[in-house]
Amino acid sequence: MNQFRLKFIWFGTRGIAVALNQNLLGKVLPVTEYFFWPRSDAWDEMRICLKSKSWISANDLVFILNQLTEVINFWQDRNDIQPENFVQVKQQFPDCDFVFCD
Repeated sequence: MNQFRLKFIWFGTRGIAVALNQNLLGKVLPVTEYFFWPRSDAWDEMRICLKSKSWISANDLVFILNQLTEVINFWQDRNDIQPENFVQVKQQFPDCDFVFCD
Protein backbone atom coordinates (compact mmCIF):
# COMPACT_ATOMS: atom_id res chain seq x y z
CA MET A 1 0.00 0.00 0.00
CA ASN A 2 2.94 2.36 0.43
CA GLN A 3 2.70 3.39 -3.22
CA PHE A 4 -0.60 5.17 -2.45
CA ARG A 5 -1.02 8.08 -0.01
CA LEU A 6 -4.12 9.96 0.96
CA LYS A 7 -3.62 13.71 1.04
CA PHE A 8 -5.87 15.80 3.26
CA ILE A 9 -6.56 19.49 3.51
CA TRP A 10 -7.85 20.13 7.04
CA PHE A 11 -10.27 23.07 7.21
CA GLY A 12 -10.85 22.90 10.97
CA THR A 13 -14.51 22.73 11.88
CA ARG A 14 -15.57 23.42 8.27
CA GLY A 15 -14.45 20.02 6.95
CA ILE A 16 -11.69 18.16 5.17
CA ALA A 17 -10.75 17.55 1.57
CA VAL A 18 -9.14 14.29 0.49
CA ALA A 19 -7.38 13.12 -2.64
CA LEU A 20 -5.29 10.05 -3.47
CA ASN A 21 -1.76 10.22 -4.85
CA GLN A 22 0.47 7.44 -6.11
CA ASN A 23 4.22 7.37 -5.59
CA LEU A 24 5.71 5.83 -8.71
CA LEU A 25 9.37 5.78 -9.67
CA GLY A 26 10.16 8.66 -7.33
CA LYS A 27 7.33 10.83 -8.61
CA VAL A 28 4.04 11.75 -6.94
CA LEU A 29 1.13 11.36 -9.33
CA PRO A 30 -2.45 12.42 -8.58
CA VAL A 31 -4.93 9.56 -8.85
CA THR A 32 -8.11 11.41 -7.85
CA GLU A 33 -9.45 14.90 -7.53
CA TYR A 34 -10.29 16.25 -4.07
CA PHE A 35 -13.47 15.10 -2.37
CA PHE A 36 -14.93 17.22 0.44
CA TRP A 37 -16.33 15.98 3.74
CA PRO A 38 -18.96 16.68 5.11
CA ARG A 39 -20.10 18.84 2.19
CA SER A 40 -20.51 15.60 0.22
CA ASP A 41 -20.02 11.92 0.94
CA ALA A 42 -16.27 11.92 0.30
CA TRP A 43 -15.96 8.26 1.30
CA ASP A 44 -18.51 7.09 -1.28
CA GLU A 45 -17.14 9.39 -3.97
CA MET A 46 -13.64 8.02 -3.36
CA ARG A 47 -14.97 4.44 -3.48
CA ILE A 48 -16.73 5.01 -6.80
CA CYS A 49 -13.71 6.74 -8.29
CA LEU A 50 -11.27 4.01 -7.20
CA LYS A 51 -13.51 1.18 -8.38
CA SER A 52 -13.29 2.66 -11.87
CA LYS A 53 -9.49 2.27 -11.80
CA SER A 54 -8.89 -1.39 -12.61
CA TRP A 55 -5.19 -1.15 -11.77
CA ILE A 56 -5.93 -0.54 -8.06
CA SER A 57 -6.15 -3.90 -6.32
CA ALA A 58 -9.06 -4.87 -4.08
CA ASN A 59 -6.67 -5.00 -1.11
CA ASP A 60 -5.42 -1.48 -1.80
CA LEU A 61 -8.99 -0.26 -2.23
CA VAL A 62 -10.01 -1.65 1.16
CA PHE A 63 -6.90 -0.23 2.85
CA ILE A 64 -7.43 3.23 1.34
CA LEU A 65 -11.12 3.35 2.28
CA ASN A 66 -10.43 2.09 5.82
CA GLN A 67 -7.77 4.76 6.26
CA LEU A 68 -10.17 7.40 4.96
CA THR A 69 -12.81 6.19 7.43
CA GLU A 70 -10.35 6.53 10.32
CA VAL A 71 -9.45 10.10 9.38
CA ILE A 72 -13.11 11.10 8.92
CA ASN A 73 -13.95 9.62 12.32
CA PHE A 74 -10.99 11.43 13.89
CA TRP A 75 -12.08 14.70 12.28
CA GLN A 76 -15.63 14.24 13.61
CA ASP A 77 -14.23 13.81 17.12
CA ARG A 78 -11.41 16.38 16.96
CA ASN A 79 -12.18 18.92 14.23
CA ASP A 80 -11.38 21.85 16.52
CA ILE A 81 -7.63 21.14 16.59
CA GLN A 82 -5.63 24.35 16.30
CA PRO A 83 -2.64 24.72 13.96
CA GLU A 84 -0.16 24.63 16.83
CA ASN A 85 -1.51 21.20 17.91
CA PHE A 86 -1.80 19.80 14.41
CA VAL A 87 1.30 17.63 14.85
CA GLN A 88 -0.84 15.10 16.74
CA VAL A 89 -2.97 14.56 13.62
CA LYS A 90 0.16 13.84 11.58
CA GLN A 91 1.42 11.46 14.29
CA GLN A 92 -1.92 9.64 14.42
CA PHE A 93 -1.84 9.03 10.65
CA PRO A 94 1.80 8.78 9.51
CA ASP A 95 0.86 7.18 6.17
CA CYS A 96 -1.19 10.22 5.12
CA ASP A 97 -0.22 13.73 4.09
CA PHE A 98 -1.89 16.70 5.75
CA VAL A 99 -2.10 20.41 5.13
CA PHE A 100 -3.80 22.67 7.64
CA CYS A 101 -5.85 25.46 6.06
CA ASP A 102 -7.26 28.01 8.47
